[in-house]
Amino acid sequence: MSAPSHAPQRDTGTAPAAARAAAPAPPRMTGRQRLVLTLLLGAQFMIAVDFSILNVALPVVGEGLGFSLANLQWIATAFALAAAGFTLLFGRIADLVGRKRLFVGGMVVLGLASALGGLATTPEVLLTARVLQGLATAAVTPAGLALLTTAFKEGPLRERALGLNGALMSAGFTAGAVLGGLLTDLLSWRWAFFVNVPVAALVVALAPSVLTDSRPATRPRLDVPGATTVTGGLLLLVYGLTRAGESGWTTPVTLAALLAGAVLLVAFLFVERRAAAPLVPVRILRRRSVVWGNTTGLIAFVTETSLVFLLTLYLQKVLGYTPLATGLAFGVLGLGTVTGGTLAGRVVGRLGTRATIVTGGAVQAAATLALVALGTSGAWIWLLLAATFVGGVGNMLMIVGFMVTATSGLPDEEQGLATGLATMTQQVGITLGIPVMSAVVTARTAGLDATGPHAVLSGVTVAVLVNAGLVLAGTLLAGAFLRPRAAGK
Repeated sequence: MSAPSHAPQRDTGTAPAAARAAAPAPPRMTGRQRLVLTLLLGAQFMIAVDFSILNVALPVVGEGLGFSLANLQWIATAFALAAAGFTLLFGRIADLVGRKRLFVGGMVVLGLASALGGLATTPEVLLTARVLQGLATAAVTPAGLALLTTAFKEGPLRERALGLNGALMSAGFTAGAVLGGLLTDLLSWRWAFFVNVPVAALVVALAPSVLTDSRPATRPRLDVPGATTVTGGLLLLVYGLTRAGESGWTTPVTLAALLAGAVLLVAFLFVERRAAAPLVPVRILRRRSVVWGNTTGLIAFVTETSLVFLLTLYLQKVLGYTPLATGLAFGVLGLGTVTGGTLAGRVVGRLGTRATIVTGGAVQAAATLALVALGTSGAWIWLLLAATFVGGVGNMLMIVGFMVTATSGLPDEEQGLATGLATMTQQVGITLGIPVMSAVVTARTAGLDATGPHAVLSGVTVAVLVNAGLVLAGTLLAGAFLRPRAAGK
């Protein structure tokens, strides 16, 4: 028999059955939203694969086309320069000319550039294809994210969509290494390019009927001085970071590029204060969610992508793994990121964004710190697999929390700008991490008399400590400066 209505109820921490029955059911995606999500996630997954699919195949590509050893890294750098340098500009262009138009146009360029790369017979043609792929990535990624955030209102559905997007992008980065090794071993490195062509064609064919465009009611002028300074600053910054990884942080070219990039980015801030139609309105740069959300996102991307680099050194130089076996070992990390991405939307809904970022950062920092124990015996692979899986889950909680934070509270007409900033953070983070950790490893090994696996392991261990420290710093910054957003809001 139920208690009388006037009887006091003890709080057990759970809602009464009647209240649970009356509670609204969680929102569900419509069939069209599922189709939009599938199309956009497929495109973003392919973009993520392109970041890493050629890494394993670089020596083979170099031999096939006559790249010198010194110039081999430009196959990756040409892509990274264009992808990171033009992302913010294209994110704003998406707001001005229409997200769907830029998304479809970028996918067309990506398909054609991939075909050109697969057919390349000289280094010049291949590098041209990689630049075009990077430009297409700079257009497709923020436009696709803006289409995603405007297709789902703020709340559980957007959080779930961003969680799946983050999971597939991280999984794509890992899958690229595996797929690149398989295609190179079984067919040819050229298929690392050709595999994009049918996917891009399918997306281009379906997008016009599946995606709904959005754009501001009035079209402001493009901020040319702002676009020039921020694009030039980002290009020089990425170039300087790449040179730092090659030849050190103190060489004249590295220092000149980094200094010039910093000057242009500071000039960009002054330009935006005076611009009638700024590329990035100063009021957005003053938003705590934008500033600190992107800061923690930058740290999340810097640490996880550079950790892959460090563990690649460990697996190949210490344990003697082949490139293909190394790529397969990172499949466990991919499973961790997919798991984290599928859980992240629910975690954000229950804990809120700040608590999700802090929780994910704590998990990632602990998992990374455990890797300090790695030794020269092959049995340590089990620690590596367990730690990378757990760390992948934590990293994805950080990334999805950052994406939700950095794109919330802004009107639909500014979602291209918000996602452009978030994507720029991602691209710069991916580019920044490896040179920083490479410099740490080099500095440590240079100070040792020993060479070989033990020296490499010592360098990797120190860099892993630095990596864990950065994750912890990002976690503390998020906890201190991000305002708590109530769960489910």
